[in-house]
Amino acid sequence: MAKEKIVVEGGTPLAGEVHISGAKNSALKLIAAALLGQGESVIHNVPLISDIVVMSKVIETLGGSVRRDGHTLHVDTAGVDTWETPYELVSKMRASISVLGPLVARFGKARVAMPGGCNLGARKIDMHMVGMEALGVHFHTDHGYIEASTPNGLHGAYVALDFPSVGATENTMMCAVTAKGQTVIENAAREPEIEDLANMLNSMGARISGAGTAEIIIDGVELSSLHPCEHSTVGDRIEAGTFL
Repeated sequence: MAKEKIVVEGGTPLAGEVHISGAKNSALKLIAAALLGQGESVIHNVPLISDIVVMSKVIETLGGSVRRDGHTLHVDTAGVDTWETPYELVSKMRASISVLGPLVARFGKARVAMPGGCNLGARKIDMHMVGMEALGVHFHTDHGYIEASTPNGLHGAYVALDFPSVGATENTMMCAVTAKGQTVIENAAREPEIEDLANMLNSMGARISGAGTAEIIIDGVELSSLHPCEHSTVGDRIEAGTFL
C-alpha cells in the first residue's frame, strides 16, 4: 500500500486575511453571565462546538432559552425561575460550574452538580468556593451537589487567590457583581477570557476594573440595574497562533 504524503513547495510569501473563531472558554462563561442580564443578550462569534450545546441546555433547564443564528447566540434568561442545574448536564462538562456565581448573584442561592460528579471531590473547585465564601456565601456539599446560600446577603470583600485560577476568578467576579460594597480579587487570572467576561458584564451594567491584571476591582450594583447586552466573543488566541 502506497503511503500518503503531503508535499509543500515553499518560498511563496503569504498574504491575506483569515477569520479567527471565538474562544470556546470565553463563550461558555459569557453564556453563564447572561443569567445576570434577566433578558435576551446577543453573543456574537460563538464557535459551533458540543460544549456550547451543553451550556445552552444548562440555561434551558433553568428556564431560559437559547437560539442560534449562525455564529450568534440569542440567550434569553428572563424566564429563568430555578437555581438548580441537573447532574446529567453539569457532570458532562466542567465549565458548567461557571453558572454557580451568576445564580448566587441573581437568586442568593444555587444548587449545582459538582463537575465530574462525586468522584471529583471538592478539591478541584475549592478556590471557587473560598472566593465566594469571602462574599458571604455558605456552601454545603451533598451527594455530588454543591448547595450555596447567602443567609446574610452578599457583601464586598478582599479575596486573595492561592493560585490565579481562571474559573475561580470568573465565578468570584460574577458573584461579586451584585454584592454590596467593593470586592478586590488579588492574584486574579489574567487570561484574555477574563477581560472578555468583564467587558460583557460591564456592558450589562456591572462596575469592574482591572480585568486582565492581577488585581480586579468590582463595585457592587443592584440586581435591578443589570440588563441584557450585545457582545462579541474574543478571538481564540490558540487558533490565531496556529495561523501565524
